[in-house]
Amino acid sequence: MHDKLLNLISKKILLTKHEEELCRKYFEPVLFSKNQIIEDEGQVPKYLYFVVSGFIRLFYYNNLGDEVTTHINCPPGFFASYSNFINHTKSNENVACITECKLLRITKIDLDFLIQRSVAFKDFSIWVFEQSLTYNENRSKDLATLTAEQRYKKLINNYPEIVYHVPLQYIASFLGMNPKSLSRIRKQMIK
Repeated sequence: MHDKLLNLISKKILLTKHEEELCRKYFEPVLFSKNQIIEDEGQVPKYLYFVVSGFIRLFYYNNLGDEVTTHINCPPGFFASYSNFINHTKSNENVACITECKLLRITKIDLDFLIQRSVAFKDFSIWVFEQSLTYNENRSKDLATLTAEQRYKKLINNYPEIVYHVPLQYIASFLGMNPKSLSRIRKQMIK
């Protein structure tokens, strides 16, 4: 399972054999079942996850008790209630597996250890942070400037496999619309 992570890192940073061994040692492989909540709101996130396979989401409950999906990850990629993980603060979001998920996970203590021991891991961590910031800025801009149909088209153009693995109610919530609106958009696109 570590090969996907090592391949992603090697596209950005050259790792020594020793650094590859550290990666294999500190990133723990785990398997979670469909619909399993792996981090609970109200808790400090324990892990940063790397999604090897499967789909995972962040969500919270609004004041009406409805689930609001704030992030969906398509493999491969890193996933956590990121700012809470980094700052060691309680999260108001849950991390849940949408499908069965093969993940690698690392604690904050172990991540900090790797970053302190290796310039390569430090550089890669900075790159991951930059990607996260860019993604969140683009998502905020899209929610503010694109129509619901444009947001959906952009999502399926960038991640076409999402519609086969993620329930429409999660996609709709993630895109800032209700499921009926998304169904209407999908029907219009088929015509």
